[in-house]
Amino acid sequence: AYGGRSAVLPNTVAERLPDSLGLGTQKGGTTTLHQLLGLHPDVHLPDRKEVHYFDLQPEQPASWYAEQFSSARPGQHCGEITPFYLFHPEVPARIRALLPEAKLLVLLRDPVERALSQVFHARKRGFERLEPAAAIAAEDRRLASGDPECLQKHSYVARSRYLEQLERYDALFPAHQLLVMQSEALFQNPEPVWQRLQDFLGLTPVPLPEVMPRANAGDAHARDVDPDLRKQLRRLLTTTAEGVRERYGFGWDWS
Repeated sequence: AYGGRSAVLPNTVAERLPDSLGLGTQKGGTTTLHQLLGLHPDVHLPDRKEVHYFDLQPEQPASWYAEQFSSARPGQHCGEITPFYLFHPEVPARIRALLPEAKLLVLLRDPVERALSQVFHARKRGFERLEPAAAIAAEDRRLASGDPECLQKHSYVARSRYLEQLERYDALFPAHQLLVMQSEALFQNPEPVWQRLQDFLGLTPVPLPEVMPRANAGDAHARDVDPDLRKQLRRLLTTTAEGVRERYGFGWDWS
């Protein structure tokens, strides 16, 4: 049971639960992925990206979650994308309890660029008032406070430590249910990524749209960041960059 309730639902609503989940990462291209999948005729996604069922709304009944997919046509593949799912430590077990056979999608971006992009995203949204270097320096103290808002909004370096997050999913799901993709590849060479994604989800192949969606892009502030801060982050995240390259073998260069 998940959240004190049975994971078994009546057939009328069980059919509406998602077949796949986009787990993250934040500032890794998940909004573009949502728009791209939404263009496939065999895919149904909720009107809003980031349902936040498994992370911020665990008290909601599974029937509430099923309602998010109630307008799907018979036979459509249902999915949803919430980037906080990858990082939140309790989410993997919650997904396993309700959707043990779900296909899981992960987009990973250069961890340094992702962390910086999150800082500027937080500043733009009013979540962060500190300058980038100060925000990074304050992160450990903020996370140690146990404040749930800090876990979601001020976890800059921690969210870029991908190996620890992926290991929580590896412990609960077989490898064939997890597809890890490189964010840079989605934007720089999307055709093979799109074909691989459709094959993984069991979708009828359709061509990549002529105009590739590109949503929620940053405003380039990270390009002007202090070089010393970038070097500091590169040192902090070397293990992640090298570990991802070794584990997934895609020749990713995040150096």
